Amino acid sequence: MTLQRKKRISIISLLLFLLCSGITSICVGAIEIPIENLLKILGNTIFQLDFTGIPIQEESVFLAIRAPRVLLGALIGATLSITGCSVQGMFRNPLAEPGLIGVSSGASLFAVMFIVVGHHVFSGLTLMFGYYALSIASFLGALMTTWFLYKFSVTNGKTDISSLLLLGIAINALAIAFTGFFTYIATDDQLRTITFWSLGSLGGANWKTILVILPFSLISIFGLLPLGKALNAMALGESQAEHLGMDIRKINRYIIVLAAIGVGASVAMAGIIGFIALLVPHLLRISISADHKFLLSASALLGSGLLVFADLIARTIVVPAELPIGILTAFMGVPMFVIIILRNKRERRNL
Repeated sequence: MTLQRKKRISIISLLLFLLCSGITSICVGAIEIPIENLLKILGNTIFQLDFTGIPIQEESVFLAIRAPRVLLGALIGATLSITGCSVQGMFRNPLAEPGLIGVSSGASLFAVMFIVVGHHVFSGLTLMFGYYALSIASFLGALMTTWFLYKFSVTNGKTDISSLLLLGIAINALAIAFTGFFTYIATDDQLRTITFWSLGSLGGANWKTILVILPFSLISIFGLLPLGKALNAMALGESQAEHLGMDIRKINRYIIVLAAIGVGASVAMAGIIGFIALLVPHLLRISISADHKFLLSASALLGSGLLVFADLIARTIVVPAELPIGILTAFMGVPMFVIIILRNKRERRNL
């Protein structure tokens, strides 16, 4: 089988995985929705058909809870995965994941600041952007963190991985400290919201949150998709990429802004969901191809399907309670992180 054919089959398989994950997540839960009733509900909602015999409870659960939750999971999964892939390509290192290097923590910290002291510090932001203000605050945190990381870990076009990881550890520790401080001064209602950010959840999904995150996610996803050729060139080294006519500084700034938009909006809507951005691109890279023109689109599809499937497990594994999805993705991601480190260690031994 040729590599090109393998890529096409992989994209089709990932689309089917996303579709199956979405349908299963919609149908399975405390209230089961049979597939025939789901088709009837979709027919009535989308095509204005007149199917009858649908229990009102099933229709209400689908429209108010399951559909927005699946859509939010798909959007966040795609956004985190494609930003993870692009950040890894920019730093030319598979460990450069937004959560690990502190970007998610920076976004979360600004979100927590907004929750606790937003009416004092961010009052102008609230007046200007309204319901979007939380996403904007989170985006600013992600943007500042990503810029800081790039500024201090890249020298002469080369990433110092030790500096990158140490900076990530420092940012994560600082974010934990400040989050602890804001937790201490928060009210009871604010404490519940901060817990949501800390653990990650799609439980707050509704059509309003979909409308809020949609423009940010689409800007991030469709802005990063065309960068496959540039990231392939950058994988050869920045000097070689410049010889091919690439404006590396402009591309890096572009990636930083789009990644910050995507991560910031995702954290604002669902809290910190770790390891998706690390796990997805690396799985595709080692199993199929390191071609970024394939990796970016495939990462978006796999990330969508994987997060929707993970959310299904999170809300059914400990019924009637719900396991925060950030805990579940950490259980999935930590073994993969260890495998990546051991694989890199083995490759260095073989040199």
